[in-house]
Parts: sequence; structure tokens; C-alpha cells
Amino acid sequence: MTEPNETPPPEPEQAVEESAVDKLAELEDRWLRAVAELDNLRKRVARDMDRQRIDERTRVAAEWLPVIDNLELALKHAGADADAVIEGVRAVRDQAVGVLARLGFPRSDDVGTRFDPARHEAVSTVAVPDADPGTVVEVVRPGYGEGGLQLRPASVVVSTKADE
Repeated sequence: MTEPNETPPPEPEQAVEESAVDKLAELEDRWLRAVAELDNLRKRVARDMDRQRIDERTRVAAEWLPVIDNLELALKHAGADADAVIEGVRAVRDQAVGVLARLGFPRSDDVGTRFDPARHEAVSTVAVPDADPGTVVEVVRPGYGEGGLQLRPASVVVSTKADE
């Protein structure tokens, strides 16, 4: 017999039901934790991406600082000898081209190469007797980059078959 203050043993159906409720509560708790972890991961990835963007922008801007310094120096000496100013501007241009190359976008000087629509933009054609048809004979505006990392294609003049 059972004591008056003692609860009777649970019925088998009631035990199964309580077990299912406990399991459901445990699964709901795990699900809520997983959702919270996912949300925290999203926030962390967004912060990391923002930090990487800022770091990369800072690195690129720092690469350009010497170019700006030299341009300011050239402007300061603009009243001097014109040839010296021209040489200074050429040196600054070469420095800027070097910065682009270090950033992964080398300048392409493709005179004499075969026209490639992936790397070139034909702006004109000209009949050149001593050049094969489809050869780049002049670069109007240089291209920067190579392969899949191309800032812009080179604008070029392409040779055509010479009239005979």
C-alpha cells in the first residue's frame, strides 16, 4: 500500500508523455542555442569583413601617398625649368604605374602582339603593310591588370590587311 503523503507511481502513458515533453524542451533549448550561435557567427563575419575592407583600403591609400608627395613636389617646382618639371611628372607617372603593379594590376604595353578581345579594346584599324592583320600597332590608352584581374582593357589600334 501507499502512504497517504506518497504520490502514486506514474501511469506508463503519463511517463511517456513526460519524457516526450522533456525531450521537446531539450530540443527547443538546443535549437535556440544554435540560432543564437548562428546569429553571433553572422555578426562576427560581418565585423571581420568590415575590418578587412578598412585594412585593404588603408593599404592601398598608403601606397599612393608617395605619389601624392611627389606630385606636390613637382607643383612646387613648376616655375622652374620646364624640362625638369616634365622629367618629374614622368617619374611620378612611373611611380604610379609601379603602385598599380604592386597592387596586382600591371600596365600592359602590347604593341606588336596579336589582338585579344579579352585584353584589348579596338578603337581603330589601320592598314600597315609590314604588320600581320590583327596585330596591335599602337596603344591609345594602356590597359591595367591581367587575366581575371583587369581594371580596364588597353585601347588599341589594330592592323588590317594592306591594300595592294
